[in-house]
Amino acid sequence: MAPSALVTGITGQDGSYLAEFLLAQGYTVHGLARATSTGNLERIQHLDGRVTIHEADLLDEGGLFRILHDVRPTEVYNLAAQTFVPTSWAKPVFTSEVTALGTTRLLDAIRQVDENIRFYQAGSSEMFGRAHSAPQSETTPFWPRNPYSVAKVYSHWITVTYRESRGLFACSGILFNHESPRRGKEFVTRKITRTAAKIKLGLATELRLGNLQARRDWGFAGDYVRSMWMQLQQDEPSDYVIGTGELHSVGEFVETAFAHLNLDWRNYVAVDPEFYRPAETVPLLADPSQARDRLGWQPTVEFEQLVQMMVDADLASLSQPLDTSHTDWLRKAA
Repeated sequence: MAPSALVTGITGQDGSYLAEFLLAQGYTVHGLARATSTGNLERIQHLDGRVTIHEADLLDEGGLFRILHDVRPTEVYNLAAQTFVPTSWAKPVFTSEVTALGTTRLLDAIRQVDENIRFYQAGSSEMFGRAHSAPQSETTPFWPRNPYSVAKVYSHWITVTYRESRGLFACSGILFNHESPRRGKEFVTRKITRTAAKIKLGLATELRLGNLQARRDWGFAGDYVRSMWMQLQQDEPSDYVIGTGELHSVGEFVETAFAHLNLDWRNYVAVDPEFYRPAETVPLLADPSQARDRLGWQPTVEFEQLVQMMVDADLASLSQPLDTSHTDWLRKAA
């Protein structure tokens, strides 16, 4: 019998790449999507007929139990969360309910339905926050600096607790920043590439950003979802830091994006204090050596390739009207 997987947050960036990857591995793929998640359906429209979508979310404990009972997946990947840091400041309680307690609801539903289901929790480098040392590994202490990362720390430790105290095969992947052409438009990387493409096409004249000196460890989302699957194929569950081990600044990202379009970024970019974070983290840099040594995982897309990939995709999408007719099948799915 073919393995099966249930992916929460399947309409997001990581969920869409993971669904593609699992299908290529021969999985039967099920996804959870909120009734209101119509804005991101374009990410999985090309999977029409190949995945089964169930309407539920991480606030609905009864719905999670019902779907797990009906589907009986061999693996569950929890990618659903309120993932935008500024929104976590505006809606801290909602962020906690979805990102923190939602993981607990899902883990406990798995415990009740089938303790043999293998579980993956998507963690974040934001959990390290004001890190005491760099690079950060699986043993680096967490020091979250915003409601989103606090909720992710809770999700990490509740995953560890269900593994150690309840015997579940439960893993947490501590993912550093990962981008793609499917990244949400509200994130700074996509804001950069999309606005640069608009400027090239004469649709915009300025890009306003916050701290250009902020540095991150950026990788390609398609590489990172592969690590999720690899974690659940091991003999023993564990937690893994996933990143490139390289730091690049927001300014470097901007310069690379504009240079790809033969534009001088200094003619178009303005720094606006409004976009500074209330509590900026120190540079977060991954030490992915455990993932490399135990999983055999390593990134395949380099920084410049990633930025150029995103710019090219935005340039192409802005050059033609968006067809939304494909969303009907998901709106009707349950």
